[in-house]
Amino acid sequence: MPERTHTADRSLLTMVSENAQPNEFVTSKIKFTVEMGSLSQTLTGNLKMKRDDVIRLQLMAFGFVEAGRLEFTKDYVLIMDRINKQFLRVPYHHVDFLRNSGINFYTLQAMFWNELFLPGHERIKTVEQLDSFATNVDAENAIVSFEQNKMAYSWLVDKTNGRIKMANVLYTPRQGGNTQLNWDYRAFTTMGRKPFPNDMHITLTTPSKEVSIGLLLNYLGNESDWETRTKVSSKYSEVNVDEILRRFMAL
Repeated sequence: MPERTHTADRSLLTMVSENAQPNEFVTSKIKFTVEMGSLSQTLTGNLKMKRDDVIRLQLMAFGFVEAGRLEFTKDYVLIMDRINKQFLRVPYHHVDFLRNSGINFYTLQAMFWNELFLPGHERIKTVEQLDSFATNVDAENAIVSFEQNKMAYSWLVDKTNGRIKMANVLYTPRQGGNTQLNWDYRAFTTMGRKPFPNDMHITLTTPSKEVSIGLLLNYLGNESDWETRTKVSSKYSEVNVDEILRRFMAL
């Protein structure tokens, strides 16, 4: 049986924290695969991230025409359908599955960057914050967990090197069914002398649908010469979440 620890294993959590990527910018070419119900789509594109500022996915059609864009900032989510000139830009709490999962920009950033996060904090910076977690250790791995109200957060960690293998966010309301986000890190590369995930599989399960996303990163770098905010042309029309997701699946 795993050794249960009600208080945080500081040495383990410190090792996880020390794996944090030191670069402010991370950029990469990507292969993006998404499945929703009977629909499936694979696109290439670019991932551009600036720490504590923005996460952007640019998805290409035919390898060279930008067909769609996902942009996450601290204040809003922007989804753009370049082909049909449609967009959605809303605060996080206006998107059901983000609100129900307790997901905000800093949650997403931590998952993209393979880091722990603590709800209500931009980043884990103190020993006291590390002590908020519980650890459950066995011979090879550790489960790091944190619970708050109807939310349960957990991470599967390799205890030998502190790499996060999987992250899970579970929302369990009294009624209406659970919402769950599972983020699986399947492979790592080295950047800035630190491990960085380059093969990720993401599954979002809600009471009404399940969406699976695969992200394969190639040619990672630290490009910084790019605009961190997308300006939406007046030629674009604003639509709701269901419509923009349906269009995205048809790209």
